[in-house]
Amino acid sequence: MNRIDQETAERLGFPKQHYMAIERERRWLCSEVPRERIHRTEAITDLYVTGARLRLREARPVGGGAPMLRLTRKGDVDIHTRLITSIYLPEEEFAVLATSLPGRRIRKLRHRLAPVDGVFVVVDEFLGELAGLLLAEAEFDTPEQLAAFPGPDFATCEVTDDPRFTGGYLVNNGIPA
Repeated sequence: MNRIDQETAERLGFPKQHYMAIERERRWLCSEVPRERIHRTEAITDLYVTGARLRLREARPVGGGAPMLRLTRKGDVDIHTRLITSIYLPEEEFAVLATSLPGRRIRKLRHRLAPVDGVFVVVDEFLGELAGLLLAEAEFDTPEQLAAFPGPDFATCEVTDDPRFTGGYLVNNGIPA
């Protein structure tokens, strides 16, 4: 497994490493969406399940196309790195979970931008109670790539180290002051 030891994985609830992936990401606040760079947009509703590290995600491409429906579990290794596993669901099973799981929802538009220097960046434009919040995220294959990336030129400040800008915090507490 790419630099995650078995003891750490087990402590986070991932006893079989071949069923998980490593997610490395950084986040930035933005004052606007660079609309000229948008490659595609999805309407996303995330249900953060009460009392668990589970998220039920409904991602539907704006303009049509097949949705991505999945139940995900994440465990943070550190501020940049987490272990993740997902179950992809058909509409019928997704509907059962979406109506029966307790939790709180976040709605957003996820704008996927054309890559810059091989790095894919998304900008989340939050809706509803979180309207006005714009967060950019970039994911990386290696810790070296993560450290070397200067950040998007349209971002105002990096908030990777600030847990108030994670989905779990935002869904329960709203936009930080």
